[in-house]
Amino acid sequence: MQDILETIMAAEGSAQPERALAGVARLPIPQSYRGVVVRAEETHIFDGMTTRDKDPRKALHVQNVPTPQPGPGEALVAVMASAINYNTVWTSIFEPLPTFKFLQRYGRLSELTRRHDLPYHVVGSDAAGVVLRTGPGVTRWQAGDEVVAHCLSVELEEAAGHDDTMLDPQQRIWGFETNFGGLAELAIVKANQLMPKPRHLSWEEAASPGLVNSTAYRQLVSHHGANMKQGDVVLIWGASGGLGSYATQMALTGGAIPVCVVSSPEKAELCRRMGAELVIDRAAEDFRFWKDEQTQDPDEWRRFGERIRELTGGEDPDIVFEHPGRETFGASVFVTKRGGTVVTCASTSGYQHQYDNRYLWMHLKRIVGSHFANYREAWEANRLIALGKIHPTVSRTYSLEQTGQAAYEVHRNAHQGKVGVRCLAPTDGLGVRDPEFRGRHEAAINRFRGH
Repeated sequence: MQDILETIMAAEGSAQPERALAGVARLPIPQSYRGVVVRAEETHIFDGMTTRDKDPRKALHVQNVPTPQPGPGEALVAVMASAINYNTVWTSIFEPLPTFKFLQRYGRLSELTRRHDLPYHVVGSDAAGVVLRTGPGVTRWQAGDEVVAHCLSVELEEAAGHDDTMLDPQQRIWGFETNFGGLAELAIVKANQLMPKPRHLSWEEAASPGLVNSTAYRQLVSHHGANMKQGDVVLIWGASGGLGSYATQMALTGGAIPVCVVSSPEKAELCRRMGAELVIDRAAEDFRFWKDEQTQDPDEWRRFGERIRELTGGEDPDIVFEHPGRETFGASVFVTKRGGTVVTCASTSGYQHQYDNRYLWMHLKRIVGSHFANYREAWEANRLIALGKIHPTVSRTYSLEQTGQAAYEVHRNAHQGKVGVRCLAPTDGLGVRDPEFRGRHEAAINRFRGH
């Protein structure tokens, strides 16, 4: 592994980094690597505890695991950096169910997929790194390519997936519903998960947008989501968070009008630094959408809607970008404009949504479910990053050994933007190949740092 790292590091400051990186093709592949895992034998350690009290640090372990060989259509990637997504938090606290159920189901599909069904699960759904090897049938990528990976793992053997790959019956989220994920020194991905690494970004910056940026793109921009247009008023929950920070940027870049909902003055300031002008600090204004665990408060929905109209000059949201779920969904349906769209994913505050259907059906609103993105959507979202139209939102980074702490921060919502993890990269700031272009966007790239 050290030889691989030294070869990649030789590209730093090189006038021809591609030539230096091509040398990885000649290096032997180590028989094992370090990965962040959850263990099947520990799936009951949090029994009887509330979600909030479950501690990811107790379930996420860094250990050596055998290196799998890339199969047909796959690639083996040396992972320089990854990032924490909420699905890693779910995996680490074994909610809504242990991910070993997913691995067992995938393992029954074929002889090739059987290797995913193991007593340990290497987690992580983001990665930036260098291709080391490709399996049979891969022609687009070769050893030495600098890449980022999106997290859609899809078999595409059935007709249902060929209009929109997210509808394939064998669609899975890599590193969550498959093994050999990105929080590790090496990762196995399908070749159609790979995209070019943006040349102006460091490894940890390039790794951080993958899942959330693509998810936000499909939710807001794609015709599979809300099909956002110029001038749309877009209500964005958690607008400074891992997902919301990309939705905010996409709304601004696409000519829409974001109304950013946050929970602190610091988060409000981050939204303004991204360029948003309309911000609601729900904690400062004490919006409480539930009277108790069983009863929502429609008066608070109305007060919230009035506050939105106050900011927008009397307009309701054309689109509500929903991901908290249970806590906010009733309010989201209520405040959406007549004929507008609530586009939803994640449900980080709970999956059981309750809303008053009168405000949906009588006002001809739509609820659109959105889950990650297909390859084309992920590619377009990554292109926006490469063009400097959308910027990474890394606030802090951790070493691979500190992944448990990183997941804990996300679980407790004690973070802004995205939390990065250095896998093989020894320090932040490595991997920048176009410093001149980066210089034009430096302030935007770093605006979440230290928060």
